[in-house]
Amino acid sequence: MRALKISAISFLNTAPLMWDFEHEPTAELRENFRVEYTVPSLCAQALREGTADIGIIPVITTATIPGLVVLPDVAIAALNKVWSIQLISKKPIEEIQTVAVDTSSRTSVGLTQVLLTKFFGGRRELTPMAPVLGPMLEKCDAGLLIGDPAMMTKTSGYYAYDLAEVWRKKTGLPFVFAVWTVRKAALAEMQEGVELGEIFRRSRDHGLRPESVAEIARVWSKKMGLSEVQISGYLRENIHYSLDAECRKGLALYFKLAAECGVIPAAPELEYLEARQVAKS
Repeated sequence: MRALKISAISFLNTAPLMWDFEHEPTAELRENFRVEYTVPSLCAQALREGTADIGIIPVITTATIPGLVVLPDVAIAALNKVWSIQLISKKPIEEIQTVAVDTSSRTSVGLTQVLLTKFFGGRRELTPMAPVLGPMLEKCDAGLLIGDPAMMTKTSGYYAYDLAEVWRKKTGLPFVFAVWTVRKAALAEMQEGVELGEIFRRSRDHGLRPESVAEIARVWSKKMGLSEVQISGYLRENIHYSLDAECRKGLALYFKLAAECGVIPAAPELEYLEARQVAKS
């Protein structure tokens, strides 16, 4: 038996999920987990390569990484506006031909292609670039910004499209950006009786308590140059942290459309971790 390595995302929106791991972790957490921070795409790469056991990964990468199980009930999703996924353009969305994309989240890059292809005239040319709006718009009609850079960038004078809001208007469903996954092979190597689903649910619930959100807002306000009110509002109103029935419908539709657009080879059939599954491994 060994401690499992968690690959986590160094974005504001994951701060509530990691609460218990960062604030006086219990002996259970200290003994059974090791945490490293990265960006979403590298988080998925670590799971693919087996250098991490648990990761909060862009949902689109579940289509290409075999042997993963999704932890139930916890996600990074949006019911409507998300704020942290922005398509900034010099032109109306229908007229965009080229898009510079920040590749730190493949799900958001895939969402961009799906929305443009299915609802705004057809497939577009996407060019990977660093998430700096000026150079992006010098090279392309529009730039996709993800995570903290999307929240911090000034967009005055441009067309700004919140892609979760666009998805909601076009489909009527929430959008799921990321989920916790664990490698099946790792389940058999961890301590018996450790309830992964409950551990990550409990950490999320503790991180969303009013006093926790207030503390996160104080810390991240200094990092991002945003007000505490803006940050607490983002965590409470823009991000939806439950993988509920409506979110699963939205996720299934995204997979279907992404496969039709050639973004992924085929829509994956996700396997969810059952209670006590570790003990049965």
